[in-house]
Amino acid sequence: MNSNSRMSELRDRVHEVIFEADTFWGKTFDVVLLIAIVLSVVAVMLESVTEIRVEHGKALFIAEWIFTILFTLEYMARLWSVNKPIKYATSFFGVIDLLSILPAYLALVISGAQAFLIIRSIRLLRVFRVLKMVRFLGEASELSKALKASRIKILVFVGVVFILVVILGTLMYMIEGSRNGFTSIPKSIYWAVVTLTTVGYGDIAPQTPLGQGLATFIMILGYGIIAVPTGIVTAEMSSAQKKVHMNTQACTHCSAEGHRDSAKYCYNCGEVL
Repeated sequence: MNSNSRMSELRDRVHEVIFEADTFWGKTFDVVLLIAIVLSVVAVMLESVTEIRVEHGKALFIAEWIFTILFTLEYMARLWSVNKPIKYATSFFGVIDLLSILPAYLALVISGAQAFLIIRSIRLLRVFRVLKMVRFLGEASELSKALKASRIKILVFVGVVFILVVILGTLMYMIEGSRNGFTSIPKSIYWAVVTLTTVGYGDIAPQTPLGQGLATFIMILGYGIIAVPTGIVTAEMSSAQKKVHMNTQACTHCSAEGHRDSAKYCYNCGEVL
């Protein structure tokens, strides 16, 4: 066996361990990775507590860099083990993996940047593969497709809501005026958004009967508006086909996951699995 064959075999083995959870070592790797992610996130949160930072700041600093180095090596191994590193680097998890280590290096030149290491918590989504809940990955994929399919409708809806709050905010500004806290149209629009979304901070409130009547109308309207995006996405999901019988096998060429148990070729790029 020549050196190229051995290197190719090693890459395939590393890919199987890092990207797949069907084998003992693959599952062990993912479990250890998840534990490391949890510990690193806890370290970042504890470092933000003044009392703990004063007493254990040095230990937390060392822990953060140990995790950062380990995650950096893991990220490099992921890029090395796939046939198309750019494809993985620009994928959802590839971007998250990169963002989970960059803040530590940025903190060397930008004070406080390490707080963004909390983004590592997103990597915990890999727990679905470890616990054999890959069907949820398929459902997550369907949700993503539904959101993408309904993006135009949602954008139109958001545009209509934006116009609506501008008009309602302006009306409230004309009714109440600066004497009752509505000192400008932008501030009145802010009040309209808070009221329409049923948040209701209470920092500004109409005082006149007409203003209170308009506020009542906006609050009732808000309940109806909140349900619209949910209905749009639900309609798209109900029309989408569900994929079943998926495993954790990942394509070495494009890093696509969630193939059928009987799949011999990647559904995304067509390469042999």
